[in-house]
Amino acid sequence: MTVGSVGSVDSAGSVGGETDSERGAAQQSLGTAAARNLATTTKSVPQMQEITSRWLLKMLPWVQVQGGAYRVNRRLTYAVGDGRVTFVQTGDRVAVIPAELRELPALREYEDEAALEELAQRCTQREFAPGDVIAEEGADNDRLYLLAHGKVERIGTGPYGDEAVLEVLADGAYFGDAALTEADAGWDATVRAATRCTVLQLTRADVRNLADRAESLAGHLDRVAALPRQRTNKHGEKAIELSAGHVGEAVIPHTYVDYEAAPREYELSVAQTVLKVHSRVADLYNHPMNQTEQQLRLTVEALRERQEHELINNPRFGLLSNCDYGQRLQPHDGAPSPDDLDELLSRRRGNKLFLAHPKAIAAFGRECNRRGLVPESIDVGGHRIPTWRGVPIFPCNKIPVSDARTTSIICMRTGEDEQGVVGLHQTGIPDEIEPSLSVRFMGIDEQAIISYLVTAYYSAAILVPDALGVLENVEVGRWR
Repeated sequence: MTVGSVGSVDSAGSVGGETDSERGAAQQSLGTAAARNLATTTKSVPQMQEITSRWLLKMLPWVQVQGGAYRVNRRLTYAVGDGRVTFVQTGDRVAVIPAELRELPALREYEDEAALEELAQRCTQREFAPGDVIAEEGADNDRLYLLAHGKVERIGTGPYGDEAVLEVLADGAYFGDAALTEADAGWDATVRAATRCTVLQLTRADVRNLADRAESLAGHLDRVAALPRQRTNKHGEKAIELSAGHVGEAVIPHTYVDYEAAPREYELSVAQTVLKVHSRVADLYNHPMNQTEQQLRLTVEALRERQEHELINNPRFGLLSNCDYGQRLQPHDGAPSPDDLDELLSRRRGNKLFLAHPKAIAAFGRECNRRGLVPESIDVGGHRIPTWRGVPIFPCNKIPVSDARTTSIICMRTGEDEQGVVGLHQTGIPDEIEPSLSVRFMGIDEQAIISYLVTAYYSAAILVPDALGVLENVEVGRWR
């Protein structure tokens, strides 16, 4: 990735009075006309609108990484798939990408592309209106549903016989996957459309028909059906055999803790740019402000802004992309309510902070106002930060807001000792001016332009899945 070079360009596009056309090349460094603005009259240092508070960089505990990589060791887990499915749309027709069927637990690591292609072709599209029942509790579960678009609710029976919303599912989710491996599977809850929904359904009969002709599929499904018999805890990790409450000479079980054989490694990512300063500018226009220093200061600010953006949005290590799907929640009424944030908090211990786009914070404030609630605020570094249940809600404009005016709210536990989220960097690199950020002199070219390579190394790691939770599809444009 490359962060654009920061610096003003004079209106004539010149260095030393020569225009770009006279020099035969595009301008590469700050022109003298712009440089004079820092050398005359009473003035401020160059200002920059892109600079934000960057609370994520401030609040993350940073771990020193040697060798450019950080390995996250975990207990062995027998979970066999917990992802989301991706679709392609042509007009009003939706199709599932065949390889995406591997996100289903029953098809995890299944390699037969031809069989996956045929399974995808056998999926049929259905539309449901708000309030339509897709599956009834207690009925035979004979088909898998893939939710291409919309929101559905899993409805159970409360302790007093009333309805209770057990879970809210949104785009890319699936339900009824037990139909692929269990001949007598039944629905343990009612599934009802909360909004207009587009789903793809795949019947058990279609799967068994294909399995009768494809031995690889039949064998794979049989092997997967046996996996749940492994002794696991509620998180899917291999159980540690224990005995408690016994008396006398009871036989004490033997056990050991197994580890993942191939733990995930996070490599440090990089953001770089080459800052160019003309030697004439550096020689003649350095009083009272050092031109190179000001150019470098703004470049570093832009680099840090990009670093925070990547920590949020990068598909390899960004928080939004790497949040476990079991820790992704949907708002019950679109707008972010106190109930939604309570649900987000309840999914993990030791919550340290929320991160939300300023528009999401405003939307949450409107919901509090509607209910007559006034969230407390705390002082963090001289800033008044709103809180919910004592957990600060920090603004972060790097969290995207979609064209549909929806965004996400992040909640996390931080720190290695707490098995939370940590930032990764490597200090002590050559020519370092800030932790894990260096500026290297690259020389002076034949056009008398001085070059500096500005580099930042960073990444982030989620130590256990429940360290990070995301409230997705939060509406920020609703006014009541």
